[in-house]
Amino acid sequence: MLTFAAMQPPKYSVIIPVYNRPHEVQELLESLTRQSYKNFEVLLVEDGSDKTSKHVFEMYAGKLNLTYFFKPNSGPGPSRNFGFEHAHGEFMVVFDSDCLIPPTYFEAVEKFFQTESLDAWGGPDRGHSEFSALQQAMAFTMASVLTTGGIRGKSKAGFQPRSFNMGISRKAYKLTGGFVFARFAEDIELSVRMRKLGLRVGLIPEAFVYHKRRTSLQQFRTQVANFGKGRVLVGQTHRGEVKLTHWFPAVFLMGLLLLPIVWFIFPVVGKLLALAYGLYFIAIGTDAYYTTRSAAVTVLSIPAAFVQLTGYGYGFLKQWLAGFGLQ
Repeated sequence: MLTFAAMQPPKYSVIIPVYNRPHEVQELLESLTRQSYKNFEVLLVEDGSDKTSKHVFEMYAGKLNLTYFFKPNSGPGPSRNFGFEHAHGEFMVVFDSDCLIPPTYFEAVEKFFQTESLDAWGGPDRGHSEFSALQQAMAFTMASVLTTGGIRGKSKAGFQPRSFNMGISRKAYKLTGGFVFARFAEDIELSVRMRKLGLRVGLIPEAFVYHKRRTSLQQFRTQVANFGKGRVLVGQTHRGEVKLTHWFPAVFLMGLLLLPIVWFIFPVVGKLLALAYGLYFIAIGTDAYYTTRSAAVTVLSIPAAFVQLTGYGYGFLKQWLAGFGLQ
């Protein structure tokens, strides 16, 4: 363990699990140096990386109240729990290593707590103008209500924080024991348990982060396939947590695969189905342009949405079939 000590006890403890991503960590820590609110510590938990972030820690040890840990690889869930065990703050805040934090993040949380109280919270994610056009397109599709953004939800009622931007109180951690899943929807599973325990969990809209996602469509496909798999795992652990809306990407994928057969057997129906898919992607592109005002992001939002929906649907169906021994 390497540490840089602060002069006062921190109110917030930022937990950052990292695996072979020193460049991302450097950008994240740099963004944290710009916070308008300063009473927080940062715990960098290296999860058995081959390419470590120790040199990044050394760069920022004099700029942040920063502690560095190296532990055997166990996955993001246990690594966050490791950070919770070593945290000193009243609240623990989890960020993914591929996030950038706007300067007003903690200021927004503090302002929210002046009028309301929560045991745990989450915030939205956005694309940043400095991200590549593809990263902005992926960020758009993940947030859009027309794709799985509708599944994830943006309302305060029943909000389930995600681990790229999640805060929990020490009380919530003691009651839940933190994350149970090592990976794949570990954040959703924790959110479900917090709700069942009667803890106050909500959305702080102004506490957003910039989330890069991945740098290629292939990496993005793997990521969203794991999201689909994770949703089924949550449903297998907590009965009733897979809703009809969670089936949308799977239905989208199955419809796409059946389209040539339907077109051959029922040409009229096949043409109508193809038209529906076409209009749907036009709607996504229109929403992308309205949201981002970027022609490049608009064009890339179509393949990004296609990869997102088919990837999520594939992961969802694969895990669902595995539950019946059909994988």
